[in-house]
Amino acid sequence: MKILVQRVLEASVVVNGQKVSAINKGLLVFVGVEKGDRASEAEYLARKVCNLRIFEDENGKMNRSVIDIKGEVLAVSQFTLCADTTRGNRPGFEAAALPNDANPLYEEFVRCISAQNIPVQTGVFQADMKVGLINDGPATFILERKGA
Repeated sequence: MKILVQRVLEASVVVNGQKVSAINKGLLVFVGVEKGDRASEAEYLARKVCNLRIFEDENGKMNRSVIDIKGEVLAVSQFTLCADTTRGNRPGFEAAALPNDANPLYEEFVRCISAQNIPVQTGVFQADMKVGLINDGPATFILERKGA
């Protein structure tokens, strides 16, 4: 499973011209599920995202988590994170989990964040989404945990 985390002042998702979700200060999290991933990867990475100390404290140091700042999370499924770009110029998506396998793990990831009492919004799985954000920093991090 691959996760791309962006610290944001705000973020939103639009599908078919309709805003389906939006957050204020917090994290925009793109979630890529790979073949072989299990619920344990989703749970581990959700805990990691919730506790990642990437917000500044009173001394300007990255020392606070999204929990600490009472922020929000917008989780968006993104299979393209699983792309193999090492051969040629066209990305290969062989490592990406099939939708029937990926969606339950994406939903488990979201459930685990919500269980930490963090307000969480989502994109629409498999939809053509327009994601808007105001990046804070910018501060962007890649988290990864391999399945069996």
